[in-house]
Amino acid sequence: MTTRHFLTLLDLTPDELNKLIRRAIELKQIRNNGEIYEPLSNQVMAMIFEKSSTRTRVSFEAGMAHLGGHALFLSSRDTQLGRGEPIEDSARVISSMCDVVMIRTFEHETVTTFAQHSRVPVINALTDDYHPCQLLADMQTFLEHRGDIKGKTVSWIGDGNNMCNSYINAARQFDFKLQVACPEGFDPNPELLAANSERVSIFRTPEEAVQGSHLVVTDVWASMGQEDEQKEREREFRGYQVTPQLMDLAESDAIFMHCLPAHRGEEVSAEMMDDPRSVVFDEAENRLHAQKALLEFLLVKPKA
Repeated sequence: MTTRHFLTLLDLTPDELNKLIRRAIELKQIRNNGEIYEPLSNQVMAMIFEKSSTRTRVSFEAGMAHLGGHALFLSSRDTQLGRGEPIEDSARVISSMCDVVMIRTFEHETVTTFAQHSRVPVINALTDDYHPCQLLADMQTFLEHRGDIKGKTVSWIGDGNNMCNSYINAARQFDFKLQVACPEGFDPNPELLAANSERVSIFRTPEEAVQGSHLVVTDVWASMGQEDEQKEREREFRGYQVTPQLMDLAESDAIFMHCLPAHRGEEVSAEMMDDPRSVVFDEAENRLHAQKALLEFLLVKPKA
């Protein structure tokens, strides 16, 4: 049987993604009920971190423990990858000893190359191009708070970064309309835009982009690796802060999300983080449940 990977949302079908999201809600209830469910007993996940994280490490490590498995943390300092071993060689070795590999890194090519030479599933836990695991949590959170996102309108405010690229893929897979507000020069991947032109629109002001929106999303202006651009980006993104006043221009039942960590006073106001329309902490917790559903999907064989 072909090994399944999760490098972008396009690696699963829309039907598989929707079933996975609903399964995440079930697994959340199982945990909240105090039930023990350990289908991954004796299975090991290698977690390769070239970019640091709070939510990614905690959610995957806790998720494997809840499912009865074990998570092995590997930073670039802990492996030969950090000393220049070819990705292909590391993939062959690590995948011969572990049951699944999670990678959080810079270049997307790193995860695609690793997956090509891995005998076990590989999960993209963030690259400079995509962040599909976060979108699973976001879609779960919207479903819990507002129901099916199909046919709805989502507004992305800020940099056309990896999160924005993944929202474009989500618009395709979950069938919603995406309105992106970003300054010129900070647009998302042009090939993705061209391939999804019927459902993705670019605006130059947040006020335009939030019209008719049911979900407003933002992210930091300078991602990891862009710290030297911080001051320039603060100038370019002035006026792109999500505030309660901006949310008032969206639909009356619109909710706000942010993948965190948030820079209060930059891309989002402190007031917006604490606004009743903000669901960012539910969203953060759902990283745990959505990724448990993903691990179950990739590692537990369906019953005949």
